[in-house]
Amino acid sequence: MGLKFFAGVRPVSRGGAIRDALAGVILASTNIPQVLGYTRIAGTPVITGLYTAFLPLLAYTLFGSSRHLVVAADSATAAIFSSALSQMATPASAHYMALVAVTALLTAALLLLARVFRLGFLADFLSQTVLVGFLAGVGLQVGVAMLGDMFGLSVHARHALLQVWEILRELPASNAATLGLAVVVVVAILVGRRLDRRWPISFVAVVGATLASAAFGFAGHGVAVIGAIPGGLPSLSLPQVTWTEFLDLLPVAASCFVMILAQSAATSRVFAERHGERVDTDADILGLAAANAVAGLSGAFVVNGSPTQTALAEAAGARSQLAQQVFAGVVLLVLLFLTGPLQYLPRCVLAAIVFTIGVGMVDVRRLSAIRRESPGEFMLAAGTALAVVAVGVEPGILLAIALSLFRHVRHSYRPHSMVLIQGIAGPWMPVEATPGRQTRPGLIVYRFGADLWYANRNLFVDEVRALIEKAPEPVRWLVIDAEAMPDIDYSAAATVRDLLTDLTGKGIGLAFGRVSASLRSDMDRHGITPLLGDARVLATLHESLALAGVERTLS
Repeated sequence: MGLKFFAGVRPVSRGGAIRDALAGVILASTNIPQVLGYTRIAGTPVITGLYTAFLPLLAYTLFGSSRHLVVAADSATAAIFSSALSQMATPASAHYMALVAVTALLTAALLLLARVFRLGFLADFLSQTVLVGFLAGVGLQVGVAMLGDMFGLSVHARHALLQVWEILRELPASNAATLGLAVVVVVAILVGRRLDRRWPISFVAVVGATLASAAFGFAGHGVAVIGAIPGGLPSLSLPQVTWTEFLDLLPVAASCFVMILAQSAATSRVFAERHGERVDTDADILGLAAANAVAGLSGAFVVNGSPTQTALAEAAGARSQLAQQVFAGVVLLVLLFLTGPLQYLPRCVLAAIVFTIGVGMVDVRRLSAIRRESPGEFMLAAGTALAVVAVGVEPGILLAIALSLFRHVRHSYRPHSMVLIQGIAGPWMPVEATPGRQTRPGLIVYRFGADLWYANRNLFVDEVRALIEKAPEPVRWLVIDAEAMPDIDYSAAATVRDLLTDLTGKGIGLAFGRVSASLRSDMDRHGITPLLGDARVLATLHESLALAGVERTLS
């Protein structure tokens, strides 16, 4: 597929352009305080938050296909790289910023490889259930990390639990004015969200607090401010790190890569489906690669497709990437003309904004729905969240991937298996394959709900043997409904051949019904078909039942 530039912008009408331009201004007013706040998570200078919403955002609009995805700073990826990099260098130092830039470039390289080799499907291996738990854990960790600035305390611990302990120990030394201002901002933002998420409460808080700080000298009353911020455009440069540091950054970039794939892909799909649009995953991955490459070269940090910022853009009326381009234009004006006043912005206000972002990442509604519908999956989500809080974000993302794969493997290892029985009203229906079940006297129709492979082959054989041994009538025919069994591997095939030999010795006939072309190919290659006979490997269940002497077909 060839490159399609500005696919997320075109086509655009005059009315649509005006609507998106206004949405871009509203988006800037709500998101600029957030991208400034994300630097508190990332451990980078405040100006880098603005950098993420300028050149990286424009780079995505050039190559990406989504008309809605907002690509800029994101709390999840910021937490992932900062937790690792803060142990390699002092946050906000020149060395730290070089590590941050290389992480963004490595993430861009991984995304580019994913585009070239069409690896977008990897995002599907991080289940939504575990992703909800991971983001909840990140939200809790982010919220805890902001408490120090909100109380006016210097917190040096890196892990959330140690930070809580340090804050409790130093609580008598907290600054009442700082805490009071932070609480007012938190309450205002949370109440504003409940009333209307489109209200730019964060923007009003930043502007109001900055003006009040400049007028009344907050810094002289013990309220810390962010200090001087360099203005102007970001400079482009290639960061330098040692080879050892480069290798240490690879797993950090890989974690960011997985989160970007999962979160951005899910977000772009949701909003595209909502508006009846098509998603070009390859183009979106290329856009994300370009955005992170520009971020690494322009002094910013890893960027991601943000669900919250995308939702805010939609609520503001944005229907194309033109709104994001206007957002970047507003950021450009701030970089050129408005960084001076930001030096008076109280640090506790930024911390309060990020605290509310962390609170918003704990999706109580979805967690409750998961708990109600699937308690087992809720335990996976909760376990992931607790792991992130207890051991950190980077181990947490690795655990999230492992749990997602474990959940998939567990389903394949112990799939749902059924026995088809004839209901009272006549039609056939599947019931749980428990010993003693039979389709009718002398016949068992058994359905195994997954591929047959080396890990579940013993389960398959054990269930079949138990059904035959516990059947109330001697079994003369076993029919395998293979509709949900598209493949069979070498080890499982050997087990099936042994089972066939055993059943034949007992005078029990075995047949496969609803055999797909791929399964038939596997059975031919592994020698099952020659041993069983072509007449017993059939494309429909009706033929298998007829072979077993059953005249009534499935309804």
